[in-house]
Amino acid sequence: MASPIRHTSLGLNSCQSVLRRPIRTTTPILMGRRSAKIAQRKGKSDAKKAKLYGRFGKQIQQAVRSGGAGTDNARLQDILRQAKLVSVPNDIIERNIKKANDSKSVAEFNEAIYEAYGPGGTAFVIECLTDNPNRTSSDVKTAVTKGGGKWADSGSVLFNFQRQGVVRVNKGISEEKIFDLAIEAGADDVQPAEDGDGMPDGYRVISSLESFGEVRAALTDAGVDVSQEDSGLVWAPLATVEVDDQAFQENEALFERLMEVDDVDSVFSNCDGIEA
Repeated sequence: MASPIRHTSLGLNSCQSVLRRPIRTTTPILMGRRSAKIAQRKGKSDAKKAKLYGRFGKQIQQAVRSGGAGTDNARLQDILRQAKLVSVPNDIIERNIKKANDSKSVAEFNEAIYEAYGPGGTAFVIECLTDNPNRTSSDVKTAVTKGGGKWADSGSVLFNFQRQGVVRVNKGISEEKIFDLAIEAGADDVQPAEDGDGMPDGYRVISSLESFGEVRAALTDAGVDVSQEDSGLVWAPLATVEVDDQAFQENEALFERLMEVDDVDSVFSNCDGIEA
């Protein structure tokens, strides 16, 4: 009689073990996927921040070479104020001022805009600040081609976009309040913003190119929680282009490939779902 009892007990424990396994393994898998998604989003945010800091570095060098490093250089002082708004580290600022003062360094930076077609009939605008236009043009063309895009002649894509200012406001303020403050500051429109999961995530305050600085300053002075790093001048599409899932992935890959080019500072697209 002892053997059947032991057999029943072992069978019960075995059954319990089988039932418990899905509970132990499901949660880590879901958590792993969520962690991977968060890590990917953070990686994109860090890359965007690095591009922003790099552009400020080049602008600082450009301003110092043209007007010196003194407080009487109005252009430099304006750039430094903007750099502090977006929390550019002091060591980056000081390093670029020193680099500009170095007589051995004679690089002059110039703005360049390139245009391209993406998969599914989309369009891309690529902004650069470069000390070597030939190198930059070659690198951008290579990225476009390898990314499945097509190089576009100057002006053939840009007419689908308009230059405007965007002040990114973090969540925590009512739509009515931010609308009133924005319009009073001189903004043109207020649009709800979404995070990477499509959930509400604050607002985008739209302004003209000329009034962007005043609008951002007014909202900041009013105590609004402005995401300075995500605010700036953009090329906004007049209309977005919807593509299928495969084409969207290809456009997203092209966007990321372009952002990996050293001289590229910003990339804009009219592909629905891709935001600079």
